[in-house]
Amino acid sequence: MQSYLKHYIDGAWVESDGGKRHEVIDPATEQPCTEITLGTAADADKAVAAARKAFTTWSQTSVEERAAILERIIAGYKARIPDLAAATSREMGAPISFASMAQAPAGLGHFIGTLAALREFQFSEQVGGSRVVHEPVGVVAMITPWNWPLNQICAKVAPALAAGNTMILKPSEEAPTNAMIFAEILHEAGVPAGVFNLVNGDGPGVGAALSAHKGVDMVSFTGSTRAGVAVATAAAATVKRVHQELGGKAPNLVLEGAKLEEVLPPTLAGVIANTGQSCIAPTRLLVHKSQAAAATEVVKAMMDATQVGNPEDQGAHIGPVVNKAQFEKIQALIQSALDEGARLVTGGTGRPDGRNAGYFVKPTVLADVTPEMRIYREETFGPVATITTYDDRDQAVEMANDTEYGLSATISGDPAEAAKIAGKLRAGLVTINSWGPTPGTAFGGYKQSGNGREGGKYGLTDFMEVKTIVGEPA
Repeated sequence: MQSYLKHYIDGAWVESDGGKRHEVIDPATEQPCTEITLGTAADADKAVAAARKAFTTWSQTSVEERAAILERIIAGYKARIPDLAAATSREMGAPISFASMAQAPAGLGHFIGTLAALREFQFSEQVGGSRVVHEPVGVVAMITPWNWPLNQICAKVAPALAAGNTMILKPSEEAPTNAMIFAEILHEAGVPAGVFNLVNGDGPGVGAALSAHKGVDMVSFTGSTRAGVAVATAAAATVKRVHQELGGKAPNLVLEGAKLEEVLPPTLAGVIANTGQSCIAPTRLLVHKSQAAAATEVVKAMMDATQVGNPEDQGAHIGPVVNKAQFEKIQALIQSALDEGARLVTGGTGRPDGRNAGYFVKPTVLADVTPEMRIYREETFGPVATITTYDDRDQAVEMANDTEYGLSATISGDPAEAAKIAGKLRAGLVTINSWGPTPGTAFGGYKQSGNGREGGKYGLTDFMEVKTIVGEPA
């Protein structure tokens, strides 16, 4: 079993001040694979103090100095992709092929995109006789999830560094090793002491301490809406900025007359990839009643063709979900749909045949799902697709928007027709015959899916304050 028992504070690996040992469970075997130390409020205090001290100098560095650091991080990251992929695969269950081709490179993409945005960003502009400037926010606390761990870490760290902020990262205790390797990369790249700090811990411990800390100027959080509310509540007393990317329940609006065999595979891939553990997975298929049977068969064929396998094996299969709690939540949601009258097309509860251990889930399709059912409303985070019918396009748009979430929405069908309704969908990301965002674009949600944006110049802007200076000499 691997051990990562120290935190990274002020440029050094240090012992925890009162923390406790925590075992990370391999979701494929249900056995411990890593041990870390869950930190304390005292650890958070030390990290914040280091970040505040470092901000004095780091905030005054030039664009060229920060760009040079990003370049060195990119080079170091590329060299460590095999290590990052192996850690992600082992701790959150992503098959090693997917971890190597998608999970680890996703983080690298944020650094490359941020570097390009930094070099083009206008930090100062004249408005009449005044000057408007962008400046770093200050000390940023970052709380990141386990499902796309490196993607979410880098989506925050890259723009925060580029903007001149200092930071404390609390990665998910479910998948911490990739974050520890990431800290090693930043250290080797020469990020000055105190600019980047890492404190392992859980939400009620380190997460809550950072959110409420008077020495933290901003919290950037990615996770569930429930946890996001807790972060915002803790942060409210100090009126710090809170930037959140929260839950989702993305619709897949299948246009009437769509060529199902062509348009459904690239959009349904979002339900299958990463074992469905993506906040933008378009799990809620809305299909015109005239095509319900045909669409059900296409979706069934895709799910039946999806193999479930061990994370360490190469291949295009999917792995387990991250932990027991997630496995049990998915099982309960599938069962609730059946109890409420949904029709099981394929899959269902229990592990796939031949598996008596590991948090493996059957790729599942449920038809005759109605808006009143739990599974229509709640984020599943597993390889489960539901099919609901609509009568006309206006009703389909209304159904797509009938959710407390608004992170993403997908349209499957003729692109010209899809473009006519893209503006009617209340979501921060609308994809047509695809399901993922484009690098460098703004990513974030409407409604209870959060606030703020990540990616490219948009993410860079959200880690900065705007100041107006009046009366400077010409």
